[in-house]
Amino acid sequence: MEGNKRANIKIGDMVSIVMKQDQSSGKLTEGYVARILTNSPQHPHGIKVKLEDGAVGRVQAIHS
Repeated sequence: MEGNKRANIKIGDMVSIVMKQDQSSGKLTEGYVARILTNSPQHPHGIKVKLEDGAVGRVQAIHS
């Protein structure tokens, strides 16, 4: 699923995010969504979320 549409992301979803410091390398971090930080319905680089472990980044993939 697309990580750049807010409607696709729910609290508790397992996602892969790219954190700010990992944008150049493209390293992904996986975890469960604790909070959705982006208010707009979509964002070209991915919706910004906070994971349960505290990591903040933009959603690249949603795992079902």
